Amino acid sequence: MRHNKLIRNLAIDLGTCKTMLSEPQSGLFLNEPTIVAVNKKTDQILAVGEAAKVMVGKNPAYIEIVKPLVDGVVSDFEVTEKLLKYFIDQTQENNFFLAPKPAVIIGIPLDITEVEKKAVEDAAKSAGARQVFLVEEPTLSAIGAQLPIMEATATMLVDVGGGITEIAVLALGGCVAWKTLRLAGNAFDDEIIQYIREEFNLLIGEQLAEEIKIKIGSAIPRPQPLTMAIRGRDLIDGLPKEIEISDEHIREALSRPVGQIIDNIKAALEVTPPELVADIYERGIMLTGGSALLNGLDQAIARATKIGVHIVDDPISTVVRGAAHLLSDSELLNKIVVPSLAE
Repeated sequence: MRHNKLIRNLAIDLGTCKTMLSEPQSGLFLNEPTIVAVNKKTDQILAVGEAAKVMVGKNPAYIEIVKPLVDGVVSDFEVTEKLLKYFIDQTQENNFFLAPKPAVIIGIPLDITEVEKKAVEDAAKSAGARQVFLVEEPTLSAIGAQLPIMEATATMLVDVGGGITEIAVLALGGCVAWKTLRLAGNAFDDEIIQYIREEFNLLIGEQLAEEIKIKIGSAIPRPQPLTMAIRGRDLIDGLPKEIEISDEHIREALSRPVGQIIDNIKAALEVTPPELVADIYERGIMLTGGSALLNGLDQAIARATKIGVHIVDDPISTVVRGAAHLLSDSELLNKIVVPSLAE
């Protein structure tokens, strides 16, 4: 990949909940929700990212809130293209007029199909990319966390994102064993909504559920109990209502998805070659992704697996940081890039 001031190279983490873009040349870094607001009457984009997120749950019938990625893969090609074009156009302000189209590196899930790969590639090219390099997200996460993935010793990485959890055992630049679970941060929010509906007959929105998860959610008991006042619609009389919930309630709500993540980590360990399991036991499990920040998730995994668990520095941005590193390391990129379907 050529690298000079006139060539624009972009690193993109196209996530279910967040899209991050890094342009190392200019120092530009964007981090916005993967949400688009569309005017159904005119089929025009009204808002993208944070501006669209504030409309969630408050939009009239003619405004459709679209989340174009489901479980880490493109579900709405046209909206994904417009989303990427919006982000790529943001970088134009920091470049010369009529600057050339950028080359981009984008992370993709491990279990993505050939059709889904092509959708990502085509969407990026339609949005203005000159060249598209696809790299598996766990590999990018490991590079972003500065883990030694090219060595013969194993690195076990658990990336708990918004739509999917990816569990990968990496060695010699590739995935030796892996599991993908279409359950992560969004599922945590859904479980909280469902639990409060069933236990308290109260209907709340997804933004409040996310706030509850961040403020008092946990995977193991907290040293000091926490409570939180929440408001929603009473399902019995339809009127607004306020209740107080505790961290114990939310821990109970999250027990099923947390348990599933732990079960899949165990399943990945069971199919890992014994020599690599010994490395993992010695070096521990690396936890990345935004949902890795759920209070006590690392300790819950450590207790269940009897293996040390370490949350990497800034776990939310490891994928985009890994992609940004590859922009200046074409030798490593050539070793790990997923072959292009356009070739």
